[in-house]
Amino acid sequence: RETERSDALLIGCGLGGGDEIRDVVSDLLAHARCPVILDADGINAFAGHIDRLKTACPLILTPHPGEMARLMNTSVAEVQKNRMEYARRLSGETGAVIVLKGHHTIVAAPGQEPLVNVTGNPGMATGGSGDVLAGMIASFAAQGMSPDRAAMCGVYLHGRAGDAAAARLSQHAMLPTDLIRELGELFSNLE
Repeated sequence: RETERSDALLIGCGLGGGDEIRDVVSDLLAHARCPVILDADGINAFAGHIDRLKTACPLILTPHPGEMARLMNTSVAEVQKNRMEYARRLSGETGAVIVLKGHHTIVAAPGQEPLVNVTGNPGMATGGSGDVLAGMIASFAAQGMSPDRAAMCGVYLHGRAGDAAAARLSQHAMLPTDLIRELGELFSNLE
C-alpha cells in the first residue's frame, strides 16, 4: 500500500462527500502509520462519528467552525462561543491534534495546554487559504516534525505569510496564492 511508504497524508481538500468517501478515508486511517492531516471534506466525512477518528496513526484535524460544529453535533454559534473548550474536547476524545481555524486559531494537542495563534488577518478568510495551511502542516509533518509542532509551526507561519501579503497587497486584494509567494522570504528571514 502507498500509505506504508508515505511520510504524511493530507486528505480532504476537494474530496467530496458521502458514505463512500467516509469508507475510503476510514480505510486510509486504518492503514496509515505516518501522520495524517484531515481537512475539509476529510473532516466532514466523520460528521457525527468522531468515535471513528480514534486511530493508531498520528492525526491532525484542521476544522473551521462549521466543520467543528458538524463533527461535534452542535451549532457554529456554540463553537464560536466556546472555541477553546471545543478544541480541547475534540483533541481529548480523538487523541488528535486539533487546529480550530478562525480569528486566533487554536492548536490543541492531547495532554497539552491549547495555544492561541496571534498571526493572521481577516483577508485570509477566503476559499483556498485553509488548503494552503493544511499543505504547510502536511509538509512539516512529512519532514519529521511531531504532529503538534507541525500544526503550531504551520499555523504561525501561515498567519505570518498572510500578514506579509496583506501589508503588500491589502487584506481585500490578497489571494491564497499570495500566501505561498510570501513563504520563501519568510523562511529565508527565519533561517
